[in-house]
Amino acid sequence: MTIKTILYLIVVPFSILAIDSINFQNVFKKNRYYQARILFMFLAMGLSYLVVNFLYDFFISSV
Repeated sequence: MTIKTILYLIVVPFSILAIDSINFQNVFKKNRYYQARILFMFLAMGLSYLVVNFLYDFFISSV
């Protein structure tokens, strides 16, 4: 396993937990549950990608 894979396994649950605190249901129209969940997952993946790359670059540059 690479260090990035380990970082992803650590960061993804935290990003899902952080984004879960936002209420997306008020932003979407009624009965648009699946679109809201898709946006939720894309935001979680994007946030995870950004955090993992930041941490990876930070660790590499500090060594």
